[in-house]
Amino acid sequence: KFNLLYNLLTKRCKQSTLIFANRRDEARALTDRLRILGIRCSLLSGEVPQEKRIRVLRDFKDGKIPVVVATDVAARGIHVEGIGHVINYNLPEDPEDYVHRIGRTGRAGATGVSISFASEDDAFLLPDLEKLLGTKLECTHPPAELLL
Repeated sequence: KFNLLYNLLTKRCKQSTLIFANRRDEARALTDRLRILGIRCSLLSGEVPQEKRIRVLRDFKDGKIPVVVATDVAARGIHVEGIGHVINYNLPEDPEDYVHRIGRTGRAGATGVSISFASEDDAFLLPDLEKLLGTKLECTHPPAELLL
């Protein structure tokens, strides 16, 4: 999953990108790994002090930080125009969180892309998401070059 994420960020996601992880430790680890590989990004989670969260959101809005990795604690409080991509690194355990996550893109008539990773660890959550949405989610395998 990480290779796919990195390749999407470097080859396809040319606008601001918001990445969601289910747990703080996973969000922190993703942020660290992306930084090591030269991706400018910041973390938003419940463990980040409010003052820093405000600063991260301001820098994200201003385009100073192109990528933010967040947990669902932060999902409902992010009101940023022009988010190009939302990537669900994990499918959320609560289907309502999925709606809040993908709602961060395509706001106010703008267009955006939502990508959700589903693996053997969380694919069992798909039926509940589809039930809430009232539609079947299209599941495709990524191109091989994005997995390298």
